[in-house]
Amino acid sequence: MAQSKNPQKKIGEIVAEDYRTATVFEKYGIDFCCGGQVTLAKACQIKGLDFDTVQQEIKAVKNEPLEGSRNYAAWSLSFLADYIVNTHHAYLNEEMGPIASYVHKIVDVHGKNHPELIKIATIFDKIISDMKGHLREEEELLFPAIKRVETDKKNGSPFAPMDGEVIKASLEKLYHEHEEIGDAVHEIRRLTNDYAIPVDACNTFTLTYRKLKVFEDDLHRHVHLENNILFLKADQILND
Repeated sequence: MAQSKNPQKKIGEIVAEDYRTATVFEKYGIDFCCGGQVTLAKACQIKGLDFDTVQQEIKAVKNEPLEGSRNYAAWSLSFLADYIVNTHHAYLNEEMGPIASYVHKIVDVHGKNHPELIKIATIFDKIISDMKGHLREEEELLFPAIKRVETDKKNGSPFAPMDGEVIKASLEKLYHEHEEIGDAVHEIRRLTNDYAIPVDACNTFTLTYRKLKVFEDDLHRHVHLENNILFLKADQILND
C-alpha cells in the first residue's frame, strides 16, 4: 500500500502490483502499458491532475478485497503466457480482420467527408501487418523459451544457453514493437477525437469506432501483462 504513495513509483509497477489500479489510470487517460515507465508524479503533471487525488483513488481501489484468481503478478510465467495467448492473442486473431473490413467500408462511404478515416485505415492495416509477426514470435519463440527456463529453474537444472539468448533478443525486439504499436493506436485515438461519433455517422461508422475503442482497451491490458509482468519476470529469472 505504501508503495503507491511514492510519487516516483512507475505507473507500470503500480498496475503490476495490483491490476485493479488500471481502472484509475483508464479513467484519466493515463497509459499504463507502453507508457508504463512514467512515474505517477510525472503522469499527473502531464495530465494536469492532482497527485493526492489520484493517489487516494488508487488507495481506495487497493483497499477492496482482491480476487486471487486475477492476481496476475502471482501467476507462474507459463500460466501467464498461456493466458495471454488464449485471451489476448485469440481476441486479436478473431477481431483484427473484421475491424479492418469495417474501417475500409466506412472509408468508401464516408471518406470524402471524413478524410481522417483514410489515415486511420492505413495505420490500422500496418498494425495488423506488424502484429501478425509479433504474435508469431511470442508464440513460437519467446513463450516456449520462457516456459522451458521456468521448468528448468523449478527442477534445479541449468537452463539451455540458447533459451537465454532467445529470451534476451526477443525481449529487446518486442519491447520496441510494443512502443510502435502503442504509438499507432494513440494516433488513431487522436484522429478519431477520442472515438467521438460524428453526427453524420451511420450504424457501421458507430460500430467501427466502438470496436476500435475496445481494440485499444484490450491492447493496453495485453501489453501491460507482457511489459510490466511477463517480460520483466522473464528477464529477472535469467539472472536468479
